[in-house]
Amino acid sequence: MTINSQSSHSSNPKVVVTSVSFGGSAVLREELLRVFPNSIFNELGKKLSGQILNEFINDADAAIVGTETIDETTLNGTANLKIISKYGVGLDSIDQDLLKNRNIILGWTGGVNRRSVSELTLCFMLGLCRNIFESGFKLKNSDWEKEGGHQLSGKTVGIIGCGHIGSDVVKLLAPLDCTVLVRDIVNKSDFCREQGASEVSLEEVIERSDIISLHIPLTKLTRHIVNEDFLQKMKSTAFLVNTCRGEVIDQKALKNALGQRVIKGAALDVFIEEPPTDVEFLSLPNLIVTPHIGGNAREAVEAMGRSAINHLVSFFNKQAK
Repeated sequence: MTINSQSSHSSNPKVVVTSVSFGGSAVLREELLRVFPNSIFNELGKKLSGQILNEFINDADAAIVGTETIDETTLNGTANLKIISKYGVGLDSIDQDLLKNRNIILGWTGGVNRRSVSELTLCFMLGLCRNIFESGFKLKNSDWEKEGGHQLSGKTVGIIGCGHIGSDVVKLLAPLDCTVLVRDIVNKSDFCREQGASEVSLEEVIERSDIISLHIPLTKLTRHIVNEDFLQKMKSTAFLVNTCRGEVIDQKALKNALGQRVIKGAALDVFIEEPPTDVEFLSLPNLIVTPHIGGNAREAVEAMGRSAINHLVSFFNKQAK
């Protein structure tokens, strides 16, 4: 993805970038400053929230945001704000109705980081199946345990949520001859037919899958969709993978299920609280964790950043006409 304009805007709008990840990319900083010289970056090295976030955005004409919560507190007194451009793909942290009421445009493009997330998902699946993570940790502690797990090839994989990322995971699984079960609220029969997958009920995904991978947005309907009942219905030999949003899982229920070996293991890139603070949970030997890096491959970071910049360029070009 490239930037649509290489010249700076004569109106010189003030653009603030709340995302630490965006600001940490020298490439994205340079490209944004080239078209919007009056840009300010979050240099605190941490996620902004509440009053601090409000003060940072306060007099801006435009904002590029990541996972920060955009609500009434954030936008109070932001009279100049005309557009919020999303760096990333999840919209659960943004009050979209509030933006509409305030006539603030939301710039967003779905799926720009899909391959980055789907590759990490596949990595989790392979690592869990082949016991890569646990055996590696044991070896670092001088425990030579040659437990090689089993192949991912030929296993039954359940995909809950078959949008941009879920569908890409299905495609990555194709060479491995897996039985792929798909559950989505949207009819995916054509896609499943093309990919050799099966569109089934949620119950069937839960009960039949050797690995269940979550790729759903966080909504009122999906919050804690993985609860005690869900986990009890899974195979005792099954794995759970989550690279979407932490709150789709009841973390307490998962902690208990892993501790009691109700399921064999899990891999999480996302958490209810980020960074997570439950050390006991993080220390479970059958839990693999990463610090929300699914969409953070360098290529994905730059693609998400350029998408956010392009939404601003397009908006201010129209304003200038």
